[in-house]
Amino acid sequence: MTSIKSDIGLIGLAVMGQNLALNIADHNFNISVYNRTYNKTKQFLTKNKKTPGRLIGFELIEDFIASLKRPRKIILLVQAGNATDAVINSLLPLLEEHDIIIDGGNSQWEDTIRREKSLLNQNIRFLGSGVSGGEEGARYGPSLMPGGSFEAWKEIEPIWTAIAAKVNPKDGKPISGATAGNPVQGGFSCTCYIGPNGSGHYVKMVHNGIEYGDMQMICEAYHLLRELLDLSPAEIGDIFKRWNTGLLDSFLIEITADILYQKDPKTGGPFVDSVLDTAGQKGTGKWTSVNALDMGIPAPTIAEAVFARCLSAIKDERVLASNVLSKPKKSQLISELDKASLIESIHDALYCSKICSYAQGFQLMREADKINNWNLNFGNIAEIFRGGCIIRAAFLQKITEAFEKNNKLENLLIDSYFKETIEKAEDHWRKVISLAVQNGIPVPTFSSALAYFDGYRSSVLPQNLLQAQRDYFGAHTYERVDSDRGRFFHLDWSSQNEREELEN
Repeated sequence: MTSIKSDIGLIGLAVMGQNLALNIADHNFNISVYNRTYNKTKQFLTKNKKTPGRLIGFELIEDFIASLKRPRKIILLVQAGNATDAVINSLLPLLEEHDIIIDGGNSQWEDTIRREKSLLNQNIRFLGSGVSGGEEGARYGPSLMPGGSFEAWKEIEPIWTAIAAKVNPKDGKPISGATAGNPVQGGFSCTCYIGPNGSGHYVKMVHNGIEYGDMQMICEAYHLLRELLDLSPAEIGDIFKRWNTGLLDSFLIEITADILYQKDPKTGGPFVDSVLDTAGQKGTGKWTSVNALDMGIPAPTIAEAVFARCLSAIKDERVLASNVLSKPKKSQLISELDKASLIESIHDALYCSKICSYAQGFQLMREADKINNWNLNFGNIAEIFRGGCIIRAAFLQKITEAFEKNNKLENLLIDSYFKETIEKAEDHWRKVISLAVQNGIPVPTFSSALAYFDGYRSSVLPQNLLQAQRDYFGAHTYERVDSDRGRFFHLDWSSQNEREELEN
């Protein structure tokens, strides 16, 4: 057995684990790896003999632990839930005080809080670190969101800073060009300490919820371009490619253009037309929506993106319904003169909806921050989303700037840049949604984002009637416009007498 001690260890050699291990090795850190099935470890080591840094594999967990420098630092990239708990429990008899476990999986943030508290009682330090960017991000530079023990963070900070994606500090643009053995040098590193206990995994969860919204909004723009303008996938790819040079510059817009250009190797037609329209999901978008409901924070656009996937999944029912339920008569194809104008309007509708979706995500993080006393830095969070992660976009620089101007900003819609942007594009946004409704084209995220915007800017909403209804049938009480907030009243609907309720 080698006498060289590794800087860090990693358990779980599925694709993400393998790529993150190679990324760490590329940056000249010694890394030990272990997988429950040793054959996978052997295959991984055989395939990557020339990897810079010291990549060492082990068959026995005891040898793996013994290979690590103290305090031991161990990354877990295993299935979230019971599997993560099982691995942690198997490690505990082998660890010493102040050793560090880092959960890099998509764990539920409340599980992370539970684990950190339990391990702290055993003098084991714990971090829950969101890892975003998919396989390529893990290999060449992800966005990393660590939360938990600050002392543990300081121990892993040199490694996390080295392996994270890099952006240009002057303009916030991602620095690309990393290859195996040749990582990106310099630039701002897309990681920072998020906060205590479950905050890292919480921020990663909201990131994924925002990602659900982004993807669905792009799909709605694609659907509108195809249905209203009768454009081919390649023609729409040209539009997305052009959009990617402006306000909508982002990873998801970039790959959408690539997808729309792709030919199907089997049919020779557009690849997208060979893909069944049923979307899968791994649950983090649902977690975000459920958490928003639990905290009473409006996040309708993220929720609608989740529901859109659910609706897509009932393919057989939709096919049956399409033969029973008639569609509106399709409007005439848009004239060439109006085509460019409509494309611009769809662009603006997409951008305005995106602003509202991110406003909801950051409003959700703000509320969780208050409840959990995490002291989140929202400008930093937007900044580390600029590179490596799936939602990386030029737009995020504007969010960072908004929080730099006002670190207590209640909602992105209040910031001058976003306010003025929506004011300029609002007519186009409404026009596109109207056209979609008239033509029977579902745009759940576009329309929910607009409803959120209209609701948020309204000083008076019809919930006065709703609260009166609740008092009528259930004596749930109400507040009065001519009384202080927090004072509740009940009307005896049979006698028409009002009384103040001391307790609600």
